[in-house]
Amino acid sequence: MFSLPDLWSGLFFPLLKLGFFISLGVFVGNLIEAMNWTRAMAMLATPLVRAGRLKDISGASFSMAFFSGITANTMLAEAYEQKKLNRKELVLSNLFNSLPTYFLHLPTTFFIIAPLIKAAAVPYLLLTISSAVLRTLVVIFIGRFILPAKKDQCIRCELPPSTRLVWSEILAKVRLRFGTRFKKVMMFTVPIYTLFYILLNTGFFALVEQFMADHVSALSFLPPQAIGVVVLQLAAEFSAGLAAAGALLDSGALGIKEIVLALITGNILSSPMRAIRHQLPYYAGIFSPALALRLIIYNQTLRAGSLMVVGWGYYVWG
Repeated sequence: MFSLPDLWSGLFFPLLKLGFFISLGVFVGNLIEAMNWTRAMAMLATPLVRAGRLKDISGASFSMAFFSGITANTMLAEAYEQKKLNRKELVLSNLFNSLPTYFLHLPTTFFIIAPLIKAAAVPYLLLTISSAVLRTLVVIFIGRFILPAKKDQCIRCELPPSTRLVWSEILAKVRLRFGTRFKKVMMFTVPIYTLFYILLNTGFFALVEQFMADHVSALSFLPPQAIGVVVLQLAAEFSAGLAAAGALLDSGALGIKEIVLALITGNILSSPMRAIRHQLPYYAGIFSPALALRLIIYNQTLRAGSLMVVGWGYYVWG
């Protein structure tokens, strides 16, 4: 059913090419992530903190979140315990860190996404960046109206002492992260890319299209092939959805817009479960369990809402 030339051109060669670019991308992304420019980020934080009437410790946490989410949240938790932040300020400060937390993993994310979904990577990343910016603007807007004005802010004063850049430590950190992330991505990419290649060439999606026409209406704005991308993001990891999306895009079964909408939809639906699985354990170790759960709910609600807004805009005008 599958000739060797077809398998080489449609499956083996694309997988070899993907493996090379993903390994290169993960390495470069991790190298960028390991560079620490915390104090430079304080310059960005200052006008935003003042606009949202947040405290200097909130700005310091914002700056630190570009490089360590755990450290940023620890700073907020300690300030809350010491009564430097009240509950409203803590919640808004934690939500405020959504933008730097996004950019913390953006280099690695980009270099994983780009080889898999190619031209679709740009609109997808622009939408997710827009949603992160939108969340920040919402937090600033709310803080502007519910918090009192602050004076004499010194964000850099709240940051930990600056440390000298040591390349041996940076490269050691990159090697450790590279091995973990590359194995995880390829573990999903190879079998899923192969599976979707087989499904696309055996008429499976024709059956799915008929089933959708008869039973599924909530996701009717997506073509049937895109449902597999959403399901894989729900059932497995984001890398699984990307691998499926890449296979569908390479085969011509879906266009860029359909791929982007499928990934955004899967992102919205899968985020709450991923947050409980990955965020809750370390959040509960920093904050009290009840407060940790509340912060996660606030974060996921705002995140889903912002993704819906930008996703709807792309669906209508993209």
